[in-house]
Amino acid sequence: MNIKQAKTQIKNAITAYFTKDEFGKYIIPIERQRPVFLIGPPGVGKTAVMEQIAQELGVGLVAYSMTHHTRQSAIGLPFITKKTYGGREYDVSEYTMSEIIASVYDMTAETGLAEGILFLDEINCVSETLNPAMLQFLQYKTFGRHRVPDGWIVVTAGNPPEYNNSVREFDTVTWDRLKRVDIEPDYGVWKEYAYKKGVHPAVTTYLGIKSDNFYKMETTVDGKSFVTARGWVDLSDMMLLYERHGITVDENLTAQYLQNKKIAKDFAICYDLWNKYRSDYQVDDILDGKASDEIKSRAQAAKFDERLALIGLILDRVTAEARVISEREETAKTLAASLSAVRTALALPGADTATELANAAAGLAAKVETGEKASSVSSEAIRAMKRAAEELGKMAAKIAKAASPDGKAAFKLIKAELEQYTAEIKKDAKAVTAHLDNVFAFSEEVFPDGQEMLILVTELTTGYYTARHISRYGCEAYFKHNKELLFHERQMEIIAQLAELEDV
Repeated sequence: MNIKQAKTQIKNAITAYFTKDEFGKYIIPIERQRPVFLIGPPGVGKTAVMEQIAQELGVGLVAYSMTHHTRQSAIGLPFITKKTYGGREYDVSEYTMSEIIASVYDMTAETGLAEGILFLDEINCVSETLNPAMLQFLQYKTFGRHRVPDGWIVVTAGNPPEYNNSVREFDTVTWDRLKRVDIEPDYGVWKEYAYKKGVHPAVTTYLGIKSDNFYKMETTVDGKSFVTARGWVDLSDMMLLYERHGITVDENLTAQYLQNKKIAKDFAICYDLWNKYRSDYQVDDILDGKASDEIKSRAQAAKFDERLALIGLILDRVTAEARVISEREETAKTLAASLSAVRTALALPGADTATELANAAAGLAAKVETGEKASSVSSEAIRAMKRAAEELGKMAAKIAKAASPDGKAAFKLIKAELEQYTAEIKKDAKAVTAHLDNVFAFSEEVFPDGQEMLILVTELTTGYYTARHISRYGCEAYFKHNKELLFHERQMEIIAQLAELEDV
């Protein structure tokens, strides 16, 4: 299965494991909660998906790689204590708490989250001395005498032996204690993630043309050659920072992340072309509905790869604009929730508006700290809380200058600030929708009979932020062409069915 399907399987398992009976006890006892074992090639996103699950479920996440652990660090160090048996005192060997188990308790103490995920990566690479302890852990969730706290689900991961020489094959007894989930790379699923994360558009455009280069594992005369999903994401992050600082992106950089010489060179060449198209095509003019006849003629005469690059450039711009609107909406939503609490507090005798706004900002800061420690809050939500806290600070400053006589008058001023903030979002969202309309008008004129319109509609639908924007604010041209696309797809299905009947 792909990583998206695996994510669903893990969330379903965690939901089941967290289910309690009428007495507050977990229905499936901890010793029978089989740890999920994600097994798949390196770099497909096993760790990243665990962070997403923790954020979506609002639970804690403690992650460890088992490759560096010895028996002592996992189980704990032995020490001698004295105990009395049958009236006589004896020296008894016990163990300190495992570093891994202790980190779960620390997470709960620091964040207040009583439920979470303990994610152990590379468990099939543990040392031979630790292997028997791992077998006990997988069933009873204990290292030494210390058990994973109730409410914490164990998820594990590892690579098949063909990818890692350190892998130890599990025996039947071990497999029979695991809930096995096999994962394979899937470009379509990764692309959805890439759009939401903001992967460099040159990467998504290139892989849209050459999706076979998304994930490769080969053994050549020069050794192992590979390209992974992780490699593309890490390269994208570096490219964005290089561009910000005016540093050249070339094959020397791409080869550091894409460890397949042919693909690294090919992508570096395509990136140079991408930069040329970015300079040649005035995308701002296209979005504003002012594309010159020269640009239209060039696009019409361009080869298919260049047309796809142009669509990629356009999609990058509208996606960035839609993302800004989405993030500002999340900020407004967070801000409104905080101000609702402020309003309630102001109803109490002696409440001070500036103090309550400061308290609300401090409350958001505390949530940010907890969310970052526990990996239980998405990066989008973290940014929204930070921006909302800034807005609360600005409101407090205005209240202080206005010297409002009472809480009611002060809150009226605050409400006006929030209404202005949301009105500006709606105004800017309308401008983004206008840009989308202009993009469709340009495409209808320049690509009237090609596949480009189908690609444009599909990518807008796939993109998290563009799809969200269209669903909230509409876009008549999108819905018009989307209907045509659905009709075309249905038409193709009917033709395929008729072909099958003719073959019978």
